[in-house]
Amino acid sequence: MAVRPPDETEVAALASSWGMRPDEAEVAAYTPLVAAFLTSYDAVEELYAEVAPQPPADRSGTRPDDADNPLGAWYVRTEIRGAADGPLAGRTVAVKDNVAVAGVPMTNGSHTVEGFVPARDATVVTRLLDAGATVTGKSVCEDLCFSGGSHTSVSGPVRNPWDPTRTTGGSSSGSAALVAAGEADLALGGDQGGSIRMPAAFCGIVGHKPTHGLVPYTGAFPIETTLDHLGPMTRTVADAAAVLDVLAGRDGEDPRQPADLAPDAYAAALGGDVAGLRVGVVAQGFGWEELSEDGVDDTVRAAAGRLRELGVEVVDVDLPWHRHALHVWNVIATDGATVQMIEGNGYGHGWEGRYDPELVAHYGRRRRETADRWSPTVTAVALAGRWSLEREQGRHYAMAQNLAAEVRRRYDEALVDVDLLVMPTVPMVARPIPAPDDPLEVRVARGLEMIVNCAPFDVSGHPATSVPAGLSEGLPVGMMLVGRRFADATCLRVAHAFEQLVGGFPPPPAR
Repeated sequence: MAVRPPDETEVAALASSWGMRPDEAEVAAYTPLVAAFLTSYDAVEELYAEVAPQPPADRSGTRPDDADNPLGAWYVRTEIRGAADGPLAGRTVAVKDNVAVAGVPMTNGSHTVEGFVPARDATVVTRLLDAGATVTGKSVCEDLCFSGGSHTSVSGPVRNPWDPTRTTGGSSSGSAALVAAGEADLALGGDQGGSIRMPAAFCGIVGHKPTHGLVPYTGAFPIETTLDHLGPMTRTVADAAAVLDVLAGRDGEDPRQPADLAPDAYAAALGGDVAGLRVGVVAQGFGWEELSEDGVDDTVRAAAGRLRELGVEVVDVDLPWHRHALHVWNVIATDGATVQMIEGNGYGHGWEGRYDPELVAHYGRRRRETADRWSPTVTAVALAGRWSLEREQGRHYAMAQNLAAEVRRRYDEALVDVDLLVMPTVPMVARPIPAPDDPLEVRVARGLEMIVNCAPFDVSGHPATSVPAGLSEGLPVGMMLVGRRFADATCLRVAHAFEQLVGGFPPPPAR
């Protein structure tokens, strides 16, 4: 499809949008120049058509009915069998619906992506299939993945298997619910502000956010390149380590990944002696005003204390920058998501790697048609980000990215004296799902209030594992173990030792 060049009236309007004031003669001169530039756009489109992938004809996905989807956690069901042999042979996987599975509908929880069918698998999906896993469906995620609650998806709320009136957390809401309920053996999640760890905590499962760049993000819908992570959500730490073994490593198409990346053997690291390790309980991870619940704080402190039974030294750590880091995340996520995810149609510009032109085009058209149907959390971010960029020229994003190095340094310094940092994954247990007619400010609060401990580590890039620490008010409490960058194995090794110490993690009650 040829790119239509603008006429003189349109060129004048374009100039005006930049604050320019060309006279009639200049407009007349610029019009054919613009048209000449656009001939290369037509040539690129023709060249790309020769190499563009086509969706496989032997794959499909079907929407389950309510009877087969009581938690609202499946977006589509499918069955794509992987290799006959491999470390995940015979295991079923739910893939978060912001991750491309070729030939299977992808919605990213949003009216804006609805109707899109990817032409190729994300790298992580290819790796799962090569390892023998079977993809049994796409799990519901929140609207453009910008919610820590489970009430914003276009397909409706995702319900917590511990109490169906409660949130699962988000944005990997369906993945958490399906693993907790036993409807999938394993799941993929994504994490830009806690979206693996928060639903894992609320649903009583294991969620591991890898070190930034350890797992390729290629083929997943971005929010902000410096915050994007993919990782495993499982019932046991051993499963999380086994999946990370499969997912980790460079793919050569994701600039988030360092050139010298060398993954560890994560499953093999489990079971080793943890005696002599030192864990720091971060004071600023507890006692969040108007958010923290005593039952959650007490349960996590007690769980951390039990690590002493394994010969782990448990000490208190004072880390004021943990509270500052949340403000840094807020600016990066707000301005960054506005530029990349919204105005940049997901992929933005200026990085070298694999783009998805078909998704960019589909999303770009749809966002102009459906923006008034975005969730309140996405809308609030879009409004704040546009205001900031128009009034402040993006200078706060630049400040925040510079401060991200300071955030990282402060955590690195704390992790010189201890091997892991510990705090509640989220400061509360799962709260009731808000009703569609609840006040807008309530729906926004239920989507963002739980990010306070998780989001800082999306800025710093440190690995973090959420494990069930116990119950409060009959609902799961998550304990987060944060390690040195690329020391994911240490997080998982201590998490596994804790799991063995407590005799495993309980499933939701039968209903």
